[in-house]
Amino acid sequence: MPAEYTPASFDPLSTVQIANTICETFERQPLVSMTHEIPRFEGSGLYALYYRGASVDLYLPLARLQIPVYAGQALSSNTATGERVRERYPLHSRLKQHRLSIMEGGLPIAEFRFRALLLPDVHADLGENALRVGYTPIWNSMLKGFGSKEQGATTRQSKKSKWDTVHDGRRRTHGGVVHDIEKLSAEAEAHIARQVSDYDELPWPHPTTEAYLDLGAP
Repeated sequence: MPAEYTPASFDPLSTVQIANTICETFERQPLVSMTHEIPRFEGSGLYALYYRGASVDLYLPLARLQIPVYAGQALSSNTATGERVRERYPLHSRLKQHRLSIMEGGLPIAEFRFRALLLPDVHADLGENALRVGYTPIWNSMLKGFGSKEQGATTRQSKKSKWDTVHDGRRRTHGGVVHDIEKLSAEAEAHIARQVSDYDELPWPHPTTEAYLDLGAP
């Protein structure tokens, strides 16, 4: 026995451990094609979007990794009031909105997948935060604006987001262009390179490409 020894410490109910367990379970869920309309299902929870194609050079380094381009949650209650939302299909509705944004942004929808897991609000929140911190998804961090909802006149008067600058085409108007697309693209490439470099440093194990089911387009 070494001269100095301290047993490992493990708290299975710590928020960190719970978040890691959620993410590990989440990443065992199948990747589902977004080519066609997503069949409607009830419930709220955690979701993420992934690139699985070969035609968009910017996202090509992510095509065979578990790194999502976007991570989010759809809750069953209003975070401000605690009241339950009237929507029976909050997670499905969010994915449906994102599918439309991807297509309007000129991206090939057949090359994108989603992964989803029904969860209580508190656990969906933990999972989303862990995915965002662990992976820093490009559409959550560097190219912000993808997840914003159309807010009528408010959105139309706001400046064009970074995401809309790089992926122009969504059916919304903007008050003006404030971002340089060439600079954004270069920054996005550097961000993705860092993601790939840090891929094996996550606190939870992620399955290999062969270990998860990809329900892609036929």
